Formats: sequence, C-alpha cells, structure tokens
Amino acid sequence: MTEPAREIAPRHPREVRASDAERQQCAELLQSAHASGRLSLAEFDARVTAAYAARTRAQLAELARDLPTPAPARPARSVDPGLLVVLLVVCPPAALAYWLIGRRRWMPPGPPSARCC
Repeated sequence: MTEPAREIAPRHPREVRASDAERQQCAELLQSAHASGRLSLAEFDARVTAAYAARTRAQLAELARDLPTPAPARPARSVDPGLLVVLLVVCPPAALAYWLIGRRRWMPPGPPSARCC
C-alpha cells in the first residue's frame, strides 16, 4: 500500500520549498542591506547567488538571519465616513453663504449722485 499524503508533506513550514517570489523577496532584502552598508559587495554577491539557488524557506531565512527585518508597512489611514457626510452637508452651504455675503459691497449713505465721481 502507499503511504498517506500527510506523511509525505513536510513537517515544518521552513522545510517547504521556496517559491520564485520568495527568492526575489530575499534578494531584495539583501539588496537593501547592501545599499545601507550592512553587506560588502562580495558578501552580497555570494548571498544573492545562494538565494537564487535556495530550495527551501529555511535556506532563505538563513541568508537573512543576521540582517534586520524591514519595518512593517503602516496601515493606510482611512477617513471616517461620518466625517465625509458632515463635510459634504456643511461645507457647500457655508461656501455659498460666504460667497453671497462677500459680494455685497459697502455703500456710503446718501443719494446715488453723491457717490459719482
């Protein structure tokens, strides 16, 4: 009889074969480390070559073991939908009122003939 598939599968996620995208991500991390002066050119070249030859995730992790991990990206700030509704309701009438009030000019008291040059 054949063995069940679960026994054939790797026992640890690090034993899983690395994908091309994971190799590329590791190479980009090494490039960043080289650009910041953490790796010499020779060491960078050796590690990138090893990254593209790596077969498992564990091998990729070993190449970047002594390098700092990049800071996680900050989540994008979302605008509260309630604030958007308030702004859409309040701002147009306020702008219209400002425009209407601003168009009125002050006129001196007296007959119109006194205002002519």
